[in-house]
Amino acid sequence: MSQLHFDALIVGAGFGGIYQLHKLLSLGLSVKVIDSAGDVGGTWYWNRYPGAMSDTESFVYRFSWDQDDLQTYPWSHHYVKQPDVLAYLEHVVEKYDLRKHMQFNTEMVAADWDDERGVWRVEVSTGEVFVVRYLVTALGLLSKANYPDIPGIEDFRGETCHTAQWRPELDLTNKRVAVIGCGSTGVQVVTDVANKVKTLTCFQRHPQYSVPSGDAPVSDEYREHINAHYPEIMKQVRNSVCGFGFVESTTSYHSVPPEEREQIFEALWQKGNGFRFMFGGFSDIATDREANEAACAFIRKKIAQTVRDPHKAKKLMPHDYYARRPLCDAGYYEQFNRDNVAIVDVNETPITKITATGIEVSNGTVHELDVIIFATGFDAIDGNYNRVRIRGRGGKTLKEYWDPRGPTSYLGVFVPGFPNLCMITGPQGPFSNIPPAIEIHVELISQMIARVEENRRLSIDLQGRKNVIIEALPEAEEDWLQQCERAAEGSLFKETASWIFGNNVKGKKIALRFYFGGLAKYRQAVQAMIDDQYRGFQPLQEDNGHQHEVQEVDQTREHVSIDNNVASISVPVPVSSELVQA
Repeated sequence: MSQLHFDALIVGAGFGGIYQLHKLLSLGLSVKVIDSAGDVGGTWYWNRYPGAMSDTESFVYRFSWDQDDLQTYPWSHHYVKQPDVLAYLEHVVEKYDLRKHMQFNTEMVAADWDDERGVWRVEVSTGEVFVVRYLVTALGLLSKANYPDIPGIEDFRGETCHTAQWRPELDLTNKRVAVIGCGSTGVQVVTDVANKVKTLTCFQRHPQYSVPSGDAPVSDEYREHINAHYPEIMKQVRNSVCGFGFVESTTSYHSVPPEEREQIFEALWQKGNGFRFMFGGFSDIATDREANEAACAFIRKKIAQTVRDPHKAKKLMPHDYYARRPLCDAGYYEQFNRDNVAIVDVNETPITKITATGIEVSNGTVHELDVIIFATGFDAIDGNYNRVRIRGRGGKTLKEYWDPRGPTSYLGVFVPGFPNLCMITGPQGPFSNIPPAIEIHVELISQMIARVEENRRLSIDLQGRKNVIIEALPEAEEDWLQQCERAAEGSLFKETASWIFGNNVKGKKIALRFYFGGLAKYRQAVQAMIDDQYRGFQPLQEDNGHQHEVQEVDQTREHVSIDNNVASISVPVPVSSELVQA
């Protein structure tokens, strides 16, 4: 079993892994990225299902740290589709010559912390063992596919496919197709394939509140406007609540005259985007029951106006809070006006089993099918961690550590008892647009590693000194969890069962998995930790049992802001207490 030695191993080659590799290489570290996929892309490598697109507008669904690339990289529509995102990530990898540091078709099988040597030993599917000081997991929030527990799946004689493991060669033309699940993915699949298949039967558990995306080609004038304002745009993103590129409303629903509320909802509907509809018109849709119901009623009215068949419309009507991840679509409800599109409410007629020829429901009806598509989402956030044995200090696994109350961390990145393990978008990270959240995590991890590396260099010749490590304190994790609980107080999200809390996976621990205080407040919390002498972490040095901090020295790191018109982040500058330049 061959051993490969690096300073750091990054697991995952999506948005997080790509940026983290670039940052750590700039610190002069030896780094390897592994991924079970055959190439870069992460979530966007696997999710090639029909209609797959980001629900974040194109101008902010990208890295903010290369201003030249922001100005020059093409995007033709207001929203990027899966091929667009994948091509963009491939472009970044080629531009910065990162592929030579990557190893594909390689899955992490187990990781064990060696406390005596201060290294992680990571076993991978190829039989190799990576011995590294830092283990950075960029596994993605939504990566481990969740299959429903339905008897008879193996009996079906047609074809089955999960949207997260899509086979591009699967031809749906003129087929009898079922889609199980109507979350964001299901909405996109239905919208895309309805006009291609012979019949489409949608099996729905929870009707969704979805608004138009507003997608369309972008004009030259629009692109020029965005280019001229990119520095301000990206600054606003990092100082916003959800990081979607629009200014969130500070106007409460009740402060607006009743006759104007409908106009605001209509303007938001016409403009498009689910997050804008929830946060762009009123400040309290997610917290005030009356405001939330007004938004619900407006969307239900739009469904009734759109779907001509009253029986289909009734089944599509949600009646719970508008407090799941906001969705947008390119004509979802319109598809149910097609004669070949049917909907089955599995609350009325639950699926009893999958047969050789189709899906049987509780009233005895068998829906005859050629293809079953599982759009049943993911075992989100902790799913990809729990399927791998990650063993920290004292031999305790991460799964064992999380079992009592669900996944926990300090700042969404660090876990007590697991030294030098850094998670990009781990549990209790910000509930926001993913790329800016990833950037903040990567920059935090990079700054922590740079600080440790400098202290390690200074202490390398000292005798009796233990390895310099990054390790969060249990009390810091507990304090962060309490901050997350306070941020979620009053949120209707907390009162709504969804994958955000683990409700979509049978037997999964229901727990708070995000920080709902917003991107700006999350950044402030990170900055407060840094300003308070890296509060919440073990002291960097121990000398024969006596704590000893190495005197602070000038460190260097990459410039992480575009606000000073830095076109590349390869220029080293002195580290200040500013993690993210404002």
